[in-house]
Amino acid sequence: MSTPQNDLAQNDLAQNELPYRDLPYYEDVSPARGTTPPRAWYASSDAARLSLNGIWRFRLSPTATAEDDAFARREFDASRWAELPVPAHWVLHGHGAPAYTNTRYPFPVDPPHLPTENPTGDHRLVFDLPHGWEGGESLLRFDGVESCARVWLNGEELGTFKGSRLPHEFEVGRQLRPRGNVLAVRVHQWSSGTYLEDQDQWWLPGIFRDVTLLHRPEGAVRDFFVHASYDHTDGTGTLLVEADPGGRLTVPELGIDLATGEPATVRVEPWSAEVPRLYAAELATPGERVPLRIGFRTVAVEDGVLKVNGARVLFRGVNRHEFHPEHGRAVDAKTMRRDLLLMKQHNINAVRTSHYPPHPAFLDLCDELGMWVIDECDLETHGFAIVGWRGNPVDDARWTPALLDRASRMVERDKNHPSVVLWSLGNECGTGRGLGAMADLIRERDADRPLHYEGDPSCTDVDVHSRMYAGHAEVEQIGRRTESPWGDRELDERRRAMPFLLCEYAHAMGNGPGGLLEYQRLFETYERCQGGFVWEWIDHGIARRTVDGERWFAYGGDFGEELHDGNFVCDGLLFPDRTPSPGLIEYKKVIEPVRISGDGRAGTVRIANRFNFADLSGLSFLWYYEVQGVSVAHGELAVPPLGPGESTELKLPEPPAPERPGEALWTVRAVLADDTAWAGAGHEIAWAQLPAVPHVPAPPPACPAVLRKGEGNVLVLGRGAFDAATGALRYLDGFEVVAPRLDVWRAPTDNDEGAEWQPDERYGTIWRGLGLHRMQHRVVSVRDADGELVVRTRVAPASSDLALDTTFRWTADQRGRALRLDVSVVPEGDWWCPLPRLGVRLGVCGSLGLAEWYGGGPGEAYPDTRTASRIGRWTLPVDALQTPYVRPQENGARADVRWAELRREDGTGLRIEGDPAFWFTARRWTSEELDAAAHTTDLRPGPLVWINVDHGQHGIGSQSCGPGVLPQHRLAVAPASFSFAFSTVATRAGATWGDEDR
Repeated sequence: MSTPQNDLAQNDLAQNELPYRDLPYYEDVSPARGTTPPRAWYASSDAARLSLNGIWRFRLSPTATAEDDAFARREFDASRWAELPVPAHWVLHGHGAPAYTNTRYPFPVDPPHLPTENPTGDHRLVFDLPHGWEGGESLLRFDGVESCARVWLNGEELGTFKGSRLPHEFEVGRQLRPRGNVLAVRVHQWSSGTYLEDQDQWWLPGIFRDVTLLHRPEGAVRDFFVHASYDHTDGTGTLLVEADPGGRLTVPELGIDLATGEPATVRVEPWSAEVPRLYAAELATPGERVPLRIGFRTVAVEDGVLKVNGARVLFRGVNRHEFHPEHGRAVDAKTMRRDLLLMKQHNINAVRTSHYPPHPAFLDLCDELGMWVIDECDLETHGFAIVGWRGNPVDDARWTPALLDRASRMVERDKNHPSVVLWSLGNECGTGRGLGAMADLIRERDADRPLHYEGDPSCTDVDVHSRMYAGHAEVEQIGRRTESPWGDRELDERRRAMPFLLCEYAHAMGNGPGGLLEYQRLFETYERCQGGFVWEWIDHGIARRTVDGERWFAYGGDFGEELHDGNFVCDGLLFPDRTPSPGLIEYKKVIEPVRISGDGRAGTVRIANRFNFADLSGLSFLWYYEVQGVSVAHGELAVPPLGPGESTELKLPEPPAPERPGEALWTVRAVLADDTAWAGAGHEIAWAQLPAVPHVPAPPPACPAVLRKGEGNVLVLGRGAFDAATGALRYLDGFEVVAPRLDVWRAPTDNDEGAEWQPDERYGTIWRGLGLHRMQHRVVSVRDADGELVVRTRVAPASSDLALDTTFRWTADQRGRALRLDVSVVPEGDWWCPLPRLGVRLGVCGSLGLAEWYGGGPGEAYPDTRTASRIGRWTLPVDALQTPYVRPQENGARADVRWAELRREDGTGLRIEGDPAFWFTARRWTSEELDAAAHTTDLRPGPLVWINVDHGQHGIGSQSCGPGVLPQHRLAVAPASFSFAFSTVATRAGATWGDEDR
C-alpha cells in the first residue's frame, strides 16, 4: 500500500554492480544457504509430521554480533532465558517494541548495509521425536520468519535464509535423535532482505508462522503440480498432475485412476469463487499418500478482458494484510476462517494478498469457500522512492537472485490452488530489470495464470493494466480505452488493449471510504474495468489497556518510535477487533451481486442477477410494505432462477389500506434460502427500498402563539423560554437546553485531513486555517416580529471577513405543542472551499440517553457513504450511536432523518422534526473534544448530550490516500433555508431501553 505516487525515475544505471564482498550473512544479498528447492505446500498426508510450535526459550540482544553461537550447542543451559511462544513476534511479548512506517525505511538507505543496532533474537527448543518416528529423511520447515534466520540442529549449522513471508526447508534426517533434539534459531530483525520488504505495516520481527518437522519416507512426494483446466464450450475438464516421484492419481467422483503425467478429459462442474466446486482426490507415490482438492478452471485474457471459464469476472475485492491485534502477523486458522466468512457475508469475492503470500492455509480456505486471489510476491522497495529510486534492488543485477528466489518460492508453494487466478510480482518497487526476470521465470513455470504488477504504467511485464487510487474520471477514461499515453506508442497500444484493475482504491482509513457507488457503476458500465480491491481489510491497531483495564488500540508513535507514520496503519474495513466498520457495511451494499430496483408507486420491481457464474436459485426474495417505518404487510416474491446477467420485472402485491396516512415504502430483500458454508439461511445478500407514498413534512403552525415577556430577562413563546438579550432558547417545557446555534465544524476525518501530496483539497487543514473550528457568534438583533421571535446572528472566524449571516425565526402554535425554528443562512465574502457541515447544535441533559429516530439507519451515513442507509424506525442508546474509530473523528451521523427523539428511561424527552429531512448526530462530547482526542480512551462523557441537526454535511471521499470528495457531494457555501420543530415527549407506558418498534 502507501502513496499512489510511484515516482518512476529510473535508477542510475551507471551504479557499481560489482559483487558485494566480505559481508556478514545477514547483509549478503543472496537469499539462502543450505535450504532445499521450493515445492508445493499441502496441509496433510499419511507421512508423519511434528509441529514444533509451542513455548521456546528466548534471548534478545541489541546487535547482530552481541552474542556468539554457543547457545546452539546441545549442552548449553538456557533455563534462565525468557519463555516465548512460537509462532510470535518478540516485540509483542515485552521484548522491545513495535514500530510503524508506511514507506520509509527505519534506518539509513545504504543497501545492503544495516545499522549496528540490529535486534537479534535467539530461539531455542528441546524436543523429542514421537514414538514410531522412522529413520531416513526428514525436513525442517519454517513458514515465516522476519527477517533473517540462521539455524542449527543439535549443534550443527543447517544454513541461513531470508524472505520473511515465504517457506524454507532444511534436510535434517542425519541430525535427528530420538530424544533431546536441540533446535536453535537466531533471528535478526534487519537484513538485506528488509530492503525488499518495505510494505506498509508494523515492523514485527520473529518466528511468526509455523515450524514443522516433516518425515520423508523413501518415495515420498518431493513436489507435484496439478493442472486442471476447464473448457466452457463443451463442459469438460482436463486433468494432468506432474509429480516427483511419479505415482497415481485417483478422483473417485470422476472415475479417474491414472498415472501421474497422463491427462484425462471428463465432464466436470467448474470451480469459481461463486460456486467453489472441489473434487476430492488422492496423489499416491511409493512412499506417501496426499489428499487433494481439485478445482477445474481456466484463466485467460481474451479480447482485452480477463475471463475465467470463458466469462468476464468482476472483482469485488479487498487488500488483506495478515493481522491480529494481539498477535500481529501470527494469525491462526480460526481467525483466517473468520476473515473469509466475513468477506463472503459482505459480498466480497476477491483478495489481493498485499503485499506477500499469506499463510498457505488461507489459500486452502479460499479454495474451499470461494474467493478469487491475486497472490502477491513478498517484495516492496518503496522506501527507495524517497532517494529518487537510487540503488533500487529491482534494477540492480546483484539482487536478481533474491528476487527470483522469492518469485519461485511463491509460485511453487501456491501453484495448486484454483483460487489463485493471477500472480503479482510485488508492490511499489518502481521499475527495473529484476521485475522482467521475475516475469520470465513465472511464465516459464506457469503459463496458465496472467501476471500483475501496478508499479510500471508501461505494463511491460504484465497481462493486466493495474492502477491504484485513480480518480473516477480517469477510470472512466481507461474504461473507454482512451487513457493518456505513457510515451512508447507500441506499449501504449498494448496497455490499452489490456483489462483494467484498481489494485487499490477507496482508502478505508477512519470514517469512509466515500465514492464507492460511483466507482462500482463504472466497473459495471465498462467491460474493461473489472473491479478493484479496497485498501484494506483491517485496521492494524495493536491492543493495549489503560491502568484501569480499558482496551484501546495503538498506532504509529504510541511506542516511542523515532520515525513513524501515525495512524496511517489503521485504514481497514474492520476495526482491529474484527468488528465491521460502517465502511464495510457500505461496501457490502454497493457491491451486492443482485440489483433490485423498480417503481414503488406503480408497484413494480426489477430483479437483475449480477453474479458472473451463479444463478439465483439459492435465494429467496422477501417484500415488506412499511408505513412510517413500521411494517404493515409482508410476503415472498416468486423470482425465477435467473442466470448470470439475466433480469426480470415483477408486479408487487396490492398494498394494504393504511390505518393512518404517512410515508410508505416497499422494502425488497434477497436472502439465502438455505444454509451455506459461509452463512445461514436468511442471511441478506441484497436489498432495496422503493418509495410508494412520499414523506410530507409537518406544516408551520396554523394558529401561531404570540411572543410575550416573562419574569426577569425572559421571553416566552409557547412552551419555550428565551434569553431576552440574546434570543437564546434556555428551556423547552421545563427541559433545560444549551441554546441552539449555527454550527459548521466537525472533527476532521482522516479523509478530511487528506494526503500531503494533495494539498489543494486537504480540507481539514484548510478549515483550520480559515478558523472554522473557532467561529464567533455576534448577536446582531433580537426582535419581536408580529409575535415571532427573530434573532439575527453573524457567525464568522477571527481574522477573516468571511461570515455567515444567520437568521433564526422562532414560532409556536397556540396549544404550545412545538416550537418551530426556521433558519436562513446567507454567506458573506469569497468562500472558496466547502463547509464541513451546516446546521444547528444544541445541548440537553445527559439523562436523555436513549435515541429513537425515523430515517436512515441503523448505522452512520454521509453524503457519499449513504447507500447502505435504510429508512426505518431505529432505537439505540446514545453511546451506541458512536463509531469507535481508532483515531477519534467525525462519526455517527444518521441520514434522511424525518424526526428524532432523545428520552430518559421513563420515556420523557425531546423530539425534533425536520423540514427537509436532516442529518442527526448525538454524543456525550463536543466536536471540539472529539477533535482533540488521539485515542478512544481520551473521550470522557460529560454531563450533556450534544445534538447536531444538520441541513448539510460535506462528503467523506478517500483522500487520506486517494481521490477527494466528488463535486456532487461537496457542501458548497450558498444561501440555505431549513426548519426544525422542537417538542417534548411525555412518559410512554411500557417504553423500554432498546425498544425498536413501539
